Amino acid sequence: MAIKKYNPTTPGHRQMTVTDYSVLTKKAPEKSLLETKKKYSGRNDTGRITVRHKGGGNRQKYRIIDFKRAKIDAPATVIALEYDPNRSSHIALIQYEDGEKSYIIAPAELKVGDVVMSGPNADIKPGNALPFTNIPVGTFIHNIEIYPGKGAQLVRSAGNMAQLMAKEGAYALVRLPSGELRNVPIGCMASIGQVGNVDYANVMLGKAGRKRHMGVRPAVRGSVMNPVDHPHGGGEGKSPVGRPGPVTPWGKPTLGYKTRAKHNRSDKLIVRRRG
Repeated sequence: MAIKKYNPTTPGHRQMTVTDYSVLTKKAPEKSLLETKKKYSGRNDTGRITVRHKGGGNRQKYRIIDFKRAKIDAPATVIALEYDPNRSSHIALIQYEDGEKSYIIAPAELKVGDVVMSGPNADIKPGNALPFTNIPVGTFIHNIEIYPGKGAQLVRSAGNMAQLMAKEGAYALVRLPSGELRNVPIGCMASIGQVGNVDYANVMLGKAGRKRHMGVRPAVRGSVMNPVDHPHGGGEGKSPVGRPGPVTPWGKPTLGYKTRAKHNRSDKLIVRRRG
């Protein structure tokens, strides 16, 4: 997928690029597959801000994506490729022979008119979903389940793909986009191919307003705050943080400090960590 550039008619347009949406074939989403999406601006159920820098943004409706692909051996035809404001990848509207419609993550090279299927008897081609038992070693995959039947949780964003490295006993060894090697139960499902919208990572926002349209508010550096507001604050002019390392506004180490739980229950499935 190409990247569209603009002539520098304004300061915002000078650097701005957008994804070329000419590959999308349908503008209005399928109404039966929409849900309302309420904004919370980073606030929890008591009204306190627990995630900073969130708020505003354009109104969005949530598209119900079929991450389980539970209709086994039922062919479905791709009838449209659509934009989804809730994710970086595009989505494909598919229709089964009984008339039921659903959304799936659109892999690269998927086109309108293609037929996709899920189940152990599906072909090894983009958009089909199979259990690891039936996927050949070396295949590039996405939409990977961690727990059988729960639905895909890994490798769902634009341009991403993992690779099936080996199968041994009850587990399949998968190399994730981060470089991590992880065992996955061999009964889990995965989709074939690479997630579409590959050039998404090369998009330049160009102006601050586009970030606000996404619901992201400005982030202020701690070093320009007062000492009462941030541990990095205070001092005359540009001052160092005055600590062995940078910290959060609440004094916890940040920028490289590992926050993963020490005894995460999936640790035993990680063969080699990322990096």
